[in-house]
Amino acid sequence: MRLRTALVLTCLAVESLGAQHNRIDVVTPLAPELAAFGPHPIGVRTLSAVDRNRPDILRTTAGGATARYDRAITLEVWYPAVLAPGQRQEGEYHTIARDPAIAVTLRGRAVRDATPLTSAGAMPLVIISHGYPGNRFLMSHLGENLASKGYVVASIDHPESTYDDQKAFGSTLYNRGFDQLFVLNEMARLGAADSRSPLAGVVDASRTAIVGYSMGGYGVLNVIGGAFREAAASMPAAPPNALLRERTAANAAYRASIDPRVKAAIAIGPWGMQTGFWDADGLAGIRTPVLFVAGSVDDVSGYEKGTRAIFDLAVNAERYLLTFVNANHNAGAPVPAPLESFGWSETTRSSPFTHYADAVWDTTRMNNILQHFVTAYVDLHLKGEVDRRAYLDVVPNGTDAVFAQDRDGNPQAAHTYWKGFKRGTAVGLVLERRPPAPQGRP
Repeated sequence: MRLRTALVLTCLAVESLGAQHNRIDVVTPLAPELAAFGPHPIGVRTLSAVDRNRPDILRTTAGGATARYDRAITLEVWYPAVLAPGQRQEGEYHTIARDPAIAVTLRGRAVRDATPLTSAGAMPLVIISHGYPGNRFLMSHLGENLASKGYVVASIDHPESTYDDQKAFGSTLYNRGFDQLFVLNEMARLGAADSRSPLAGVVDASRTAIVGYSMGGYGVLNVIGGAFREAAASMPAAPPNALLRERTAANAAYRASIDPRVKAAIAIGPWGMQTGFWDADGLAGIRTPVLFVAGSVDDVSGYEKGTRAIFDLAVNAERYLLTFVNANHNAGAPVPAPLESFGWSETTRSSPFTHYADAVWDTTRMNNILQHFVTAYVDLHLKGEVDRRAYLDVVPNGTDAVFAQDRDGNPQAAHTYWKGFKRGTAVGLVLERRPPAPQGRP
């Protein structure tokens, strides 16, 4: 009896702890200024869309005809909402961990199926694309945060690339960019004034940013003009029949596919450079402004020969590189590790905790820093708020910045500290800027 009582109390304690944890909306006292939530209540909806007649990489064999299928995509869409008087700003997301056998409940501020705000007119669109594997909730902290500030945010479940639907890598290599472009078109359709969708008149897809993490970053770089090397089409694990040639500079249709509605990109630990998918000529095709984010010891996408190399070679774009010093691949993107992920998984032969966490940096702190800089970046490029430049053009190494304010918080002559950061909180961060090459490189 005592054992049974102890087990019941333990279960209740874990349930209570889970209710306090697994929050995706925490903004700590050390967070930079623009991490704070905005003025709007948040709604969220789960939507489904189907891209007809997409090449089916998994059923296409080398030398055979390209198989086709209807590719069904699930989206989690956050947006500014109108709530009833007294209605609480809270909600839950019932999902799974890196081990799909582990159920997870995340908690945030978004109200399920709340009425979208229409009085503000059509709002800019942000598309979120997860890693391999991942799911549409992996960066839900950013989805909620941006929606509170006047953005519609669509986060993709990429088929054949999620925790419970992870298939051969060739599918992800081929489909990432196409999924992102399809979702852009689908959100534009749903946002049209005559669409009869709950989002009708709410989405302005002509002002879009795409946030891509890892394989999502791989996809977004190709979407905005980073042409693959010809040799990438025949690399191990590449799709059959050299189908990646569709996304190389030699294909005129690829160049024509660069969508001018995408005004900015955020590439977090983008995969591919370290394995030879890009070179200087291909990356010179990027002209869309890009904010790169990386950990300096990223052992998945690489840093010096990975994200930093892409940053250096994208010479025709204005770009920034935010580096979390000594962080690994999980720099800023994943939500804090859910409580349910703390144990050992026989399925993955590891602790799912490591899929979310970093050995050096606190995840919530990294989330807040990412929210701050993404807010500044999309406000600048999608809303035209030029004063946001002050949050981006800073002393490159945060350790070198000088904090000099009087007791009332007024900056003194020596003050060079990062705008929006509290004393001492820019240490361990580096933010660099490169302008586009003069006249543009051919």
